[in-house]
Amino acid sequence: MHDELEAVVVAFDEDTGVATLTLDRPDSLNALNARMRADIVSGLDRLAERDADAEGVAVRAVVLEGAGEKAFCAGADINEFSGSSPGAFEPHTMRDSVSEFPAPVVAKIDGYCLGGGLELALACDFRLASESSRLGFPEVDLGILPGAGGVQYVARLANPAVATELATTGEHITAERADEVGILNHVHPDDEFEAEVTGFVETIAEKPPLAVRAIKDSGNVAAESDLHEGRKYDRRVFATLLETDDHAEGARAFAEDDYDPEFTGR
Repeated sequence: MHDELEAVVVAFDEDTGVATLTLDRPDSLNALNARMRADIVSGLDRLAERDADAEGVAVRAVVLEGAGEKAFCAGADINEFSGSSPGAFEPHTMRDSVSEFPAPVVAKIDGYCLGGGLELALACDFRLASESSRLGFPEVDLGILPGAGGVQYVARLANPAVATELATTGEHITAERADEVGILNHVHPDDEFEAEVTGFVETIAEKPPLAVRAIKDSGNVAAESDLHEGRKYDRRVFATLLETDDHAEGARAFAEDDYDPEFTGR
């Protein structure tokens, strides 16, 4: 499957179950405008429909990347929302679509990842970056703050002091620094980045998809509730997963060394 929307290209590999959404405005450093935000939602909706039509699970993982060689996403298109009313720029639906998509979403950060682009990456489940990438919240220099929860995301992943410093200074920090404070999952040398991302995503895609999706949900519950509620959720879902075909397949592979399991999401 290869589907070109106006500002996003959606591709799906039937063999691996890996989908790729490419932000496709390289001349604007993949800046987010209304069309791109809508296309991200539409692209994920199309993948969800494909998933719903499948027996079991079709989409095992989603990679979100930027076109070109300079940026994942350099932020919101300033020309679009400058002077607009507060209600005219609402990116939350897009980021909710990313964070709530059932399969894991991996932000493939290569180049600038700034402002709304960093907030988009933070809505993903995993963030992998090339070592030459730069991340930051430059909104302060426009007299505003990251409007889609950027400070809140970083405060939870790192700590409030780091989040406040990043947003207050507007500094573009290195990928290494972002990794040190916990914003990124992994940083790789530029010449190894493509292979490392592919390997990471393939590892996820090969795992039992129902368990992977449950683990994603468990992480989201952990971020939004206390330990007691999180443990209740895990116990409930654990019991459900015990009844799946994938659990039986995994148990058989564990018991038989020469058995290669096939996980179907049932």
